[in-house]
Amino acid sequence: MQETKGSIARRLVLGAGLWMAAALSAGGFVLAGLFGDHVERSFDARLGAVLDGLIAAAEIDGAGALSLTRNQAEPRFQQPYSGWYWQVSGGGGPATTSRSLWDQTLDLRAVSAGGTLVQYEMPGPEGQTLRVLQRKITLGDAEFDFAVAMDTGEIDAELEPFNVTLGWSLGVLWAGLIGAVLVQVRFGLRPLRRLRASLAKIRAGQAVRLEGGYPAEIGPLAQELNALLAQNQAVIERARTQVGNLAHALKTPLTLLTNEAGTGTGKLPELVRQQVRAMGRWIDHYLARARTAASAGVIGARAPVTPVLDDLSRTLGRMHADKALAIDVSGALDAEFRGDRQDLEEMLGNLMDNACKWAAACVRVTVETDGGRLVVAVEDDGPGLPAGKQDEALARGGRLDEPSGGSGLGLAIVRDIAELYGGALELGASPLGGLAARLTLPAA
Repeated sequence: MQETKGSIARRLVLGAGLWMAAALSAGGFVLAGLFGDHVERSFDARLGAVLDGLIAAAEIDGAGALSLTRNQAEPRFQQPYSGWYWQVSGGGGPATTSRSLWDQTLDLRAVSAGGTLVQYEMPGPEGQTLRVLQRKITLGDAEFDFAVAMDTGEIDAELEPFNVTLGWSLGVLWAGLIGAVLVQVRFGLRPLRRLRASLAKIRAGQAVRLEGGYPAEIGPLAQELNALLAQNQAVIERARTQVGNLAHALKTPLTLLTNEAGTGTGKLPELVRQQVRAMGRWIDHYLARARTAASAGVIGARAPVTPVLDDLSRTLGRMHADKALAIDVSGALDAEFRGDRQDLEEMLGNLMDNACKWAAACVRVTVETDGGRLVVAVEDDGPGLPAGKQDEALARGGRLDEPSGGSGLGLAIVRDIAELYGGALELGASPLGGLAARLTLPAA
């Protein structure tokens, strides 16, 4: 049996899911980075405006001391340790700071003169990380460092809601896209499911070829399968014809030999008659095997069990009318055999005929189904078989005490036909007192 290696639908969905997850993750990082840059530029612009205002408000008095003509309008510059600070240092005097710094000063970096704007981060008075804008300005004869700073936690606080919203939005988008892919894959693979259902109908005997239209990608496959089915049927028919021709060609000379030997007396005519009978049985044996091997390969063959049992019961009842046998048939009478009707007739006919030969008054046939298996038990109330002799009986093709000149395919042929269908024949003791033959076959 061919090993099943995963699902196409699962592979498509998994591949699409991984690719979309990677693409959306990359897109999310890009969007988060762009928004983060925007927020930082926005805060830098505010800090730059405050720094420019601070420089514009600075004046030098006659004594060379720095003074501010106006206070900064930002209220957080007045709140102690609010995270918003400004500081002007240099000129040889103490640093002038915003009220928010309270009694502390910022440890500013040394920067070059010329008004170049410098940006960096540094620790704040309350352990915050401060984003600092600093510029060195020359007023009068002195140089002063003007700096404004803000807590970077405000940037993080503004970025966090955006990143959270972006994360679950991309997650919802990914889930929606996966749902769309599932629908698309299910719709796209629907023709394959129809193809599988059509093949199941052919195997079950409900159809002989694939019907209906298929997409361009699957249409050629359906055509090839139909051609293969037609070719298989043609090969089977040719094999059956050749088997029939061979049987006819061989039986005619054997009949002539039998007729010629039948008129003579002595050891030689008797030996010819015995050998001709043996040859006839072996020809029947192997021709039946060849025909069954061909019919067992027919896809979709099926045969109901009840009509076969009814026909055999009537025929065998007339053949053994002198015994007045009671042939009881019961069980799952609606069961069907997945195979050729003629093969089913040969197997059940041989088993029931064998039971009728040795039964005293009763033959019981029970039909059961077990999953995908069909089980037919044929029992009689005859003398049965000695313990441990079942294998020998199957090897000889009949009961151990059956005369060598018996007719029919025998138990060995029944076993061989069953095995060609993947079934089996088992012999055992029957509660009726005789032999119980248990035939297992595939069910339709």
